Parts: sequence; C-alpha cells; structure tokens
Amino acid sequence: MCGILALLLADPSASASIELFEGLQILQHRGQDAAGIVTCGNKGRLYQCKGNGMVRDVFDQQHLQNLIGNLGIGHVRYPTAGTSSHSEAQPFYVNSPYGIVFGHNGNLINAKELRRFLDFKAHRHINTDSDSELLLNIFADNLQKTGKSRINEEDIFTAIEGLYEKCIGGYACVAMIAGFGIIGFRDANGIRPICFGKRKNELGVDYMFASESVVLDAAGFSEVKDIGPGEAFIITKQAVTTRALRTPRELTPCIFEYVYFARPDSVLDGISVYRSRLAMGEYLADQVLRKLGDKMDIEVVIPVPDTSRVAALQVSYKLNIIYREGFIKNRYVGRTFIMPGQNLRRQNVRKKLNAMALEFFGKNVLIVDDSIVRGTTSKEIVQMARDAGAKKVYFASCAPPIRYPNVYGIDMPSRQELVAYNRDDDEIALAIGADKVIFQRLEDLIKSCDKFNQTIKAFDCSVFDGKYVTPAVTPEYLEILEAARNDYAKQSRENLKAPETIGLHNNYRSS
Repeated sequence: MCGILALLLADPSASASIELFEGLQILQHRGQDAAGIVTCGNKGRLYQCKGNGMVRDVFDQQHLQNLIGNLGIGHVRYPTAGTSSHSEAQPFYVNSPYGIVFGHNGNLINAKELRRFLDFKAHRHINTDSDSELLLNIFADNLQKTGKSRINEEDIFTAIEGLYEKCIGGYACVAMIAGFGIIGFRDANGIRPICFGKRKNELGVDYMFASESVVLDAAGFSEVKDIGPGEAFIITKQAVTTRALRTPRELTPCIFEYVYFARPDSVLDGISVYRSRLAMGEYLADQVLRKLGDKMDIEVVIPVPDTSRVAALQVSYKLNIIYREGFIKNRYVGRTFIMPGQNLRRQNVRKKLNAMALEFFGKNVLIVDDSIVRGTTSKEIVQMARDAGAKKVYFASCAPPIRYPNVYGIDMPSRQELVAYNRDDDEIALAIGADKVIFQRLEDLIKSCDKFNQTIKAFDCSVFDGKYVTPAVTPEYLEILEAARNDYAKQSRENLKAPETIGLHNNYRSS
C-alpha cells in the first residue's frame, strides 16, 4: 500500500515542495518504507529527492528548498512488489519521451508478461523489480508512438487507454510531464482510491490529486471528487480535462481501506471512513451478543489503538459495557502490520503498546481490533492482557477472517502465514491465546460501508472470500505470488540486496 500526491499551483513563482511534504506526512500511515518528491521548474527542469525512511527523515529544509517549481508529485511507499532498495523509492522517472515522472499505488497481476513485452517488443530497459516502473514504461511507450515533438491531451488519453488495455490489476496513479502538467487516473474497477480537488486564490486555481480526501481538506482544497473507475484527469496551466476511458464498469473499491488503511477523517468514494467504522462497531456488538449469548460476562471493552478505537466505542455503547483505554501507544513505532518479518513484528508490538494493569487486573476484557492477519500482533496483545492480570480475554475483529492473499497492493502474502487459513474460530482463538475470538460477518462489513453510498453495488472483498474482481488471478499466479512474498523469500532478497542500484536515482542525503 502506498500514498500518492500531485500538485499544480496557479502561482508560477510558488514552490510546490512544502505542500507536497506536508501532504506526504498526512499520508504517512499508507507507507513508511520510503518517500519521494519530484518537482518541475522553469524550462521543464526536474528536481528530485527520495529515499528510504519516514517523510521526516528523507526531507529537511535544504532538500525542500532545492525542490524548485510550482508543480510536482509525491509518494510514500511500503513494498508489495520488488524490494526495499533506495532505487525503488518513488516517484520514478524516464527521460524519453518528454520527461515523465510517475507514482503508483497498487499492484499488477500480469507484471511478468508486461516485463517480457517491454523487453522484446518495446525495447525499454527495466531497472528494478517494481511494477510501478512497468506502468511508467507502458505509459511512456504509448506516448512514444505519437512520434511528435509536442503532445496534447488527446495523445495522453490515448496513451492511458492503451495502458488500461495492457495492465491488469488494481492501481491509482499520478504522473507529471515536464513543462506540461499533472495527470491522475484509476484502474478500471476503481480498486485503489484517488481523489481530486481545487483551491481558488487571487492568481487562479490550484489543483491536487491525493490518495485520501483528508490531504485536500487539510490544505484547504474544495470541490473534492473521487476519480471514477477507468477515468483520467489531465491538468495543465490552461485547463482541466477529464475522460472516462473504459466502458463503465462496476465500481469495486477495496473494502480493507475502510477497515484499516485509510484515516478515519477521510471520505473514500462518498463513504466516510469514520462513519463506516462506527457501523462496524454496531454490527460487531450484535455478533458478540450472538456468540456469547447467556454467557456474556464482559466487564470492559478495550481497543487496540489507533484504528479500532471508533468501532470499539460503538461496541461499548451498544453493549452498555464500559470503554477503557487499556493500551498506551508509542506513536514513534511504525505500523506492525506492514513491517517485514515475523520476529520484527513480534518485537515491535511490545515496543509499540504498553498494557495498563489498572484496566486489566481481575477483569474479563473484550479487546477490539480492526482485523487479525498473521496473528502475531494479536497473540502478543492477548498475552500482554494476561500479563496485566486479565481473567478472561475475548478478542473481537471488525473484519471477517482473512484467509486469502491480496493481489491489489496490500502485502498479505502467503495463505500459510495467515492465522485464519484452514482454521475455524476456536482454532484461531487457541492460536492467539484468547478465550474466544469473535469475527465480523462479511455481509455486515459490506453493510457498514454501502449504507453510506448505495450506488456502490460491490466491494473487493477478496481477502475474505477469495473472489477477485479482475481476470488472470489463477491458482498458478497465487502460488507464484505467495512464493515471492512470504517472509523467508523477503529476507532472502534483503540478504542479497546491493547497497544501491545504478540508474536515475539520487543519493538523497548528499550534502
């Protein structure tokens, strides 16, 4: 999962870098592995700063001052395809044709076929294992076919339409063409989110694309609109041009955005993430009542901060059971779900959370979390509650059991690494050390979201039901994906990683 931004300011003398930096900080929850910004100044000159680390670590005041220009794009990343090399920090850049910069959130299903096409047919060199570089080069190859020294919006729409025809998967993309403008587009199913907004001032109108609406809100942008499935926006100094490039398909946004990834103050595809999580709490409380029935002996409801707080409050309200903050979070430790390796995730749970015995000792507690993925974090949390003196520990998940890998940009690798794979609820409870686990029903999770936008008829729920909304997700593909993404394979790649890959990538700490 990644976060993407693009900005074009009306004032030609203004600097886009500060607002891009601030926007990436707001999107930091979407990726903590790497960050980057590329801006465009006079005569189409591009300026770049990117590297591994948190946004605050990659950029300092001098870096931001050196990012000249009133338009640019930004990216925060955690790797779903490829490695954690500095060279895979985005945005990516190709000089031919026209000087294109590109940022992407999502994942491609047919990356192997695209790599072969770019090598043998398009004769374009791919320097990393990132599928974002594949998307960029498909787009660049399509633009190259114009054979023109200067392109227009029609050429760009044609190039994006050609990209849709070749690239299968879930993706939201931003691009910048040197001296021309910025571009935003979304996959034909609308799996990954991207929105657009305007901000008027005395010099004209500023424009921004972002993964989540909260960035636009914080920067004072209005008229916020979600880019539709298969839709593209092109923004230049002169005009905003939009076009639906694919036959209208059913919008199927990823439901896990609402469960975990998105900030609660965002609105994605017309659905308030906050309100959807309140609804998840309502339905989860009903499920607790169904599961425990007459044996209900919960004395306190405790959330796992931060994502599950909203739902846990509603569970507490619905059950009329007191809500308490039993876990105190160290905000300077990253999200454990997106950390590489079981051992690192396990170690960081206790660095990230501290259980207050005052709220656990001698009590039957209901711990509410957004989901249970590998079970590593959940097991440590249950043990922390027991170490703090809890009598019974019930564990409730706002999401159904996760039994299938995600192929659209969320790093849920091997089925064998998912605690719910081939286990029923009692076996999952035993695996994480809880007295009982209570999962949200899938139909209730869907109702928690679609009740706020009834034009959405379906969501991508593939991690729960194994039903993928795009073609080409075959059993053979899943086997290859799992072999590449399990923790052992990732560690092996890290062990072989060179200090730096040659290419158009800066040493961002140069000073």
